[in-house]
Amino acid sequence: MNCKRLTLICGHYGSGKTNIAVNLALQLKKQRENVALADLDIVNPYFRAKDSMDALNQNGIRFICSDFANSNVDLPALPQEIYALTDDKSLSAVIDVGGDERGALALGRLSDKINEENNFDMFMVINKYRPLTPDAESVKEVMLEIESACRISFTGIINNSNLGRETTAETVLASVGFADECSKLLNLPIVMTTVEDNIYPLLRDKIPNLFPLDIKRLLDQTERKLGND
Repeated sequence: MNCKRLTLICGHYGSGKTNIAVNLALQLKKQRENVALADLDIVNPYFRAKDSMDALNQNGIRFICSDFANSNVDLPALPQEIYALTDDKSLSAVIDVGGDERGALALGRLSDKINEENNFDMFMVINKYRPLTPDAESVKEVMLEIESACRISFTGIINNSNLGRETTAETVLASVGFADECSKLLNLPIVMTTVEDNIYPLLRDKIPNLFPLDIKRLLDQTERKLGND
């Protein structure tokens, strides 16, 4: 995948956007020297990019997040270093945006400079199997809310339809029609379909632009945290 300087990852709760953001940042680091992952999700207290700090540090990826990340405090507070995303043009960054229009408001603080530079992609993560986005019309409603809040337009769709640990190759294949319907309604291309890395070999010749996710460790972390809350 040929990433622009900034890659913004958005989607409704449960879409899997944070997991995708972490995996994209790790992939981007293989291609570029100066890479950051920014967590602007100030709404969801359960699973943030901060849960993957060890993997990011080991790979030399700069991490930017709210001081309240990974806590039970959800305030619209952003660190001063967030402005490096727009001011440091040598930096390539993946940005994990909040799960709805409230979370996207944080991104709105950077929108003027992002639009002015015009070296970004903003991807809508969709998941056919989540109750709040079961059809293309529901996805469109969420997308328009996010666009209105952050004042940045989407450029593509990531199909991350899954059932967690119950996901099979057939689960993913069954979502292709849904993704195509969303693409037509939203007038946006499907830039990738994501799958767990152990399913990837079964589908790589059946679905275009397939992207494997190393998600087992992240899922384990999430379950442990939820079990302790």
